[in-house]
Parts: sequence; C-alpha cells; structure tokens
Amino acid sequence: MACLLETPIRMSVLSEVTASSRHYVDRLFDPDPQKVLQGVIDMKNAVIGNNKQKANLIVLGAVPRLLYLLQQETSSTELKTECAVVLGSLAMGTENNVKSLLDCHIIPALLQGLLSPDLKFIEACLRCLRTIFTSPVTPEELLYTDATVIPHLMALLSRSRYTQEYICQIFSHCCKGPDHQTILFNHGAVQNIAHLLTSASYKVRMQALKCFSVLAFENPQVSMTLVNVLVDGELLPQIFVKMLQRDKPIEMQLTSAKCLTYMCRAGAIRTDDNCIVLKLDHDLKHAHELRQAAFKLYASLGANDEDIRKKIIETENMMDRIVTGLSESSVKVRLAAVRCLHSLSRSVQQLRTSFQDHAVWKPLMKVLQNAPDEILVVASSMLCNLLLEFSPSKEPILESGAVELLCGLTQSENPALRVNGIWALMNMAFQAEQKIKADILRSLSTEQLFRLLSDSDLNVLMKTLGLLRNLLSTRPHIDKIMSTHGKQIMQAVTLILEGEHNIEVKEQTLCILANIADGTTAKELIMTNDDILQKIKYYMGHSHVKLQLAAMFCISNLIWNEEEGSQERQDKLRDMGIVDILHKLSQSPDSNLCDKAKMALQQYLA
Repeated sequence: MACLLETPIRMSVLSEVTASSRHYVDRLFDPDPQKVLQGVIDMKNAVIGNNKQKANLIVLGAVPRLLYLLQQETSSTELKTECAVVLGSLAMGTENNVKSLLDCHIIPALLQGLLSPDLKFIEACLRCLRTIFTSPVTPEELLYTDATVIPHLMALLSRSRYTQEYICQIFSHCCKGPDHQTILFNHGAVQNIAHLLTSASYKVRMQALKCFSVLAFENPQVSMTLVNVLVDGELLPQIFVKMLQRDKPIEMQLTSAKCLTYMCRAGAIRTDDNCIVLKLDHDLKHAHELRQAAFKLYASLGANDEDIRKKIIETENMMDRIVTGLSESSVKVRLAAVRCLHSLSRSVQQLRTSFQDHAVWKPLMKVLQNAPDEILVVASSMLCNLLLEFSPSKEPILESGAVELLCGLTQSENPALRVNGIWALMNMAFQAEQKIKADILRSLSTEQLFRLLSDSDLNVLMKTLGLLRNLLSTRPHIDKIMSTHGKQIMQAVTLILEGEHNIEVKEQTLCILANIADGTTAKELIMTNDDILQKIKYYMGHSHVKLQLAAMFCISNLIWNEEEGSQERQDKLRDMGIVDILHKLSQSPDSNLCDKAKMALQQYLA
C-alpha cells in the first residue's frame, strides 16, 4: 500500500463522565446545609484548572443546582459566594461551557446577586459576570436588557478595587458601537470611571483606560467631554500623556495613545496642541518599535508551549492586533507580526479555531504577494502550517491561487524560500484530490521538479521527495501520474539511488518506488526496468535496516497475491534471487524486518 510523508496530529476527545464527578453533584442535594457548603467548596477545588472535570459537572447538571442554591433566600451568604466562585471557574473553561451557562440563564441570576449587601458575594458575582461577558460567545446585549443594571453597576464602582476592575472590564467588552456608548455615557460612565485612572491598582487603571478607549472610539460627544474632565486637579488628556511615558507598560502606552488619537480624530484635541504634540510625535516615532517588541515577545513566549499560545490568543483583541500588524507600513513590524503568527500557528487547536475565525490566511496571502525575502521566508513557513491536512484554511488558500505562488517560490535563489515553497506544496498534496495534484504538477512543470531533485540544498531535495511521495498516493492517482510522467520519474529515481546521497534521501526514494509499486498499471514501470529491480535487490541486502525495510515495501507491493499478474511478477523476482534474500531476512534480529520478510514469503506460499 502507498505511504504518505505527513501524519497529521489528532486531537484527543472528552473522556467519559467519571463516578467521582457524579459524587460532587449528588452532595449538592444533601439535606444538611453544612454538607452542601463543604460539597461546593470541594467542587471548587476539583474544577480549578481541570477542563475535563468542568465539562463532566456541566453534563451531570451541576449548573442548575448551583444557580438554585445561589438564589435561595435560605442559603447562607457563604454558600451563595462559593456557588458564584464555582460558576465562575466553570465559565473559565471552554466556550461550550459558557454556552451551557448561558442556556441556564446564569446572567439574570448573577445580576440579581449584585443586589446583596454582602461585598464578597457581590465581588464573586461580578468576577463570574466578567468571565462570561468577556467570552466571544456571549451577546453584549444581555448587559443592556434590563435598564436598571447599568446604573446599579455604576453605583457599585465605589465599593472596592475588585468591583472597579471587574465592572470596567465588563463595560469595555460590552461597549460595541454608538448605542452602547450612549447608554454608558448617559449613566455617568465618564465621571464615575475617570478617578479610577489614578487608582493604586494597575489592573484598575488599565481597565479604566480601556473603557475610555472604547467610549471615545469614533464618538465626538464622549471625546469632547473627556477634554474638560478633571482628575485630582489634572485634565484627562494630561493623564493620558503621562501614561504614554516609556517607563509604563507597553499595553498602557498603546491604549492611552488610542484615547488621544480618537480625541484628535473627533476634533476634541488639536493635532498641534502644545500640551501633547511633542509627546505624541515622540510616541509615533516609537510606536513601531513598541509593536515590534511586543510581537517579538509573544513569538518567543509561544514558540514551544501550547498553554502559553492559548493564553496569548485569548488575550483581548490580540489576534486582531497581530493580523493588523501584517499590513503595517514598517517592514520590521510586519516581520515581527508574521513571526508571532508563525509561532502561534504551531498549535493544532488554534489552526482549527482562532486562525479560521480571523481568516488569517487572507492578509497572509497579501503579504506573500509583494514582500522582501526576510518576510517571505517567515510568511511562507507559516503557510506550510496553514496547508496541513486538518487546517480549515487549506481550501480557501488553494482557491486563492496558492499553487502558482508556491511554485514561483521554488525558483527563488534563496534556499529557504525554495524549501518553504516545496514544503507547502508537499503539505498541499497530502491526501489531496487528483485535480489539486494535477494543478501542482502542471504549475511546477516536470523540468522544475527535476531541477529541485538535483538541488544542492539537502532540505530542498528531501521536501521534493516528500512532495513526490504525496503525489504518488492512491492507486488511480499513482497510475494517472505515472502514465504521463513515468519515464522522467523513473530516471530521477535511478539517478538518486546511484548518487552519493545520505540514508534519509535514499530511504525516501525507495518509499516513492514502493508507492509506484502499489499502482495497478504503474508497477509495470518497475517490473520492466531491470536496472531498478537490481537496485531494489541491492538495498534489500544493505547494512542499514531503514533501507532494507523501504526495499521490502517495494517487493511486498509487487508480489501481492490478490492483484492481477502477481504470479508472473513473483516468478521473475524469484529468478532474480529475491526469495533467497527473503529467507535470510526472515532470520533478521530486527523484528520489523523479520516480520515483513515472513509476510512476503507467505505471498509465495499462498
């Protein structure tokens, strides 16, 4: 049978519900309130960082019971608080978890909890609401359904630094467009949030700043109001300017720059205003450096750790920022953004989800159309990942003319671009339809394919062999390709097997022969080529097991009993001494080689 080069990674599936999970839910129904409380506390400890346990508890119906306990007047405040904490932890799992919570009408229950006089319970409800509202699956409109909610949240801002942080975060996530801006503005958002910019807590300052950036976005009314707001005797624009200083965190610098930019666009601040023009000019000069540094940092952090990649992608608006970076005027920023995406594209899960949700392939294809080599190398390397078999982006990339672009890269003088071009084509050909394979061969041309097979760069040669191996898979495809290109392919195979190449190159070449031997009509190109048959015989007796195994695959496919003409092929190979070699190999100390030889001998005995 034909073998392909690339084996895609498979995702694990949710395991079945465990008995211990059911035990946690059963304890929620105990008649003893103290035991119920302890059960909720134990459940809280069990679900922290455990998505499997969270999913199990949701399936078993924990959410409706927790919400019931949270809303019961007879429940102690401590029990209600612990229920809110557990619900918040469940919401921090997958998007499906959040959907399940929404289906159980968790938001009205939590909003009702905000009427409690107990601050810790309020904070727990707000923390859970924050997690739910920052999920992409939660409709923002749910915050505005009840007209009493926004004014009550404004009133809660003064209760603690946690209420300030969570409420500001909820507002900044749920303010999408002029209608939401107007509601928040009319309920005193500017006045209530402004003093939080001088909070002792960095998180509070940052969330307040984000609120102003979304309130001022394309909104002249808000922008004009912000200009005259005083905080501790200082105008708001001056506070934003201070937050631009280079000793401040990059996130704070960029967000405060946004606020000032939106105010300038709205005409609230003149672009030549002496109080900010020098600082803004200075910031604009360094904005590219800041973004470049940030993208480089994220690229390094996400290079080898799946959990970190997930956290980066789940950071608010992060994917949008990185994708926007692909079209920056600065080459250095574009390069850093591509490197960042390339690092994140190592994640199978993100290729299937976030990269598809943000249609990352579109701006990437634009980058590949006209960019300097340093960007092309990283962008084409990322494209290799997007063309893996399990990537949803593969089909639209194919439809956007990727074949011609990649074939063009294989002609580059830059070896790295040649490698990436042929590597991407290799991934594209994996389990592809006949039409795609034909398109690749037509666009690449037989001449270019064989130029690549004699490339001085070993990586180019290996990936080209990998492409051939993937093209020559599935019997109808093998027969079709060999019927039109068989002569040239057999010549190339002969040259490589005769040349001074390493074990890996020759192994790949023998695997290509094994795929050809799996064809219905293509195998005759081997059987009628005595030179090739002698080479297969030679490698069956080679000192390296990898080459012996690859040669064995060729023989097994040629002598398989169930296929037409097998008797004649068996006879010819017996006359060549192949059976004698099989007997020797059946005594090999290598168990794999021994088994393959015995299996081949059985074909002669059948």
